[in-house]
Amino acid sequence: MLNLSANNYPTGYKPITSMKKLLNVFTALLMVCPFLTVAQTGKVYDNLTVPSKILKSERKFAIYLPPDYETSDRSYPVLYLLHGAGDDQTGWVQFGEVLNITDKAIKDGRATPMIIVMPDANTGRRGYFNDIKGDWNYEDFFFKELMPYVEKKYRVKSEKRYRAVAGLSMGGGGSFIYALHHPELFSSACPLSAAVGPLTLDDARESLNRTNPNLPDSVISRYYNQQSVLALMNNMPDNQKKAVRWYIDDGDDDFLYEGNCLVHIAMRKKEIPHEFRIRDGAHTWTYWRESLPNVLEFVSQAFHQY
Repeated sequence: MLNLSANNYPTGYKPITSMKKLLNVFTALLMVCPFLTVAQTGKVYDNLTVPSKILKSERKFAIYLPPDYETSDRSYPVLYLLHGAGDDQTGWVQFGEVLNITDKAIKDGRATPMIIVMPDANTGRRGYFNDIKGDWNYEDFFFKELMPYVEKKYRVKSEKRYRAVAGLSMGGGGSFIYALHHPELFSSACPLSAAVGPLTLDDARESLNRTNPNLPDSVISRYYNQQSVLALMNNMPDNQKKAVRWYIDDGDDDFLYEGNCLVHIAMRKKEIPHEFRIRDGAHTWTYWRESLPNVLEFVSQAFHQY
């Protein structure tokens, strides 16, 4: 065994004999090797508000800011990420692990740094759409108040190519409808396990009459054509078929599989380009957490000018 006692060191060996010298060496290493420090992470704020005249209330939202947001002066692309029924703006934060998953996707090079906005569509009334009676116009709030507020307060790129929308379940339906209503605003849309709305006019009539009896059939028909994903896809003008990049994802055990499959078939028949994924899984956060890295990669392709 090598004896390193005093006066018996190998030739050329000089031990560090004080804690002060050791700390000096460690400090010097940190100065020349900054990667030894704790990795920079993004930040999430999940209890922010924006005043809404349209909805006559303060509306909550959450936001993810990328790791270099506070240390740079650049502007960022933006993803609007919509929650499902029963959740609120904290759903993607608490259950979706948006902070850890997005940080990792950016670090691994799968996603470009971006801002992610998560609005609350569960307070007052549930849903992302304008009510048929016109007294709760959430979609108007989203486009006329929330988006302008975000683009004014945060360093967000405001061009279509740098804006995307995604969401799960009820939010998947919102992703479909928002991109179909405003293809001029979104480069990509990623509905996950989406609630696609009534599949037929009869379905719409039955559903609406339960909560709004005695509606004129003309009103129901007009609402169906505006709010049914299938109707909007089937009626899409030819010059809009490539306006939005679509990524549609649904589990093979999801109870909403039929609507998503019918939308896929309608898009195939209309020759609307899209990615369609059926993976192993159900209507669960486990499934959507696994979907999120793919969503971030897909929208980043447009942000990167693929």
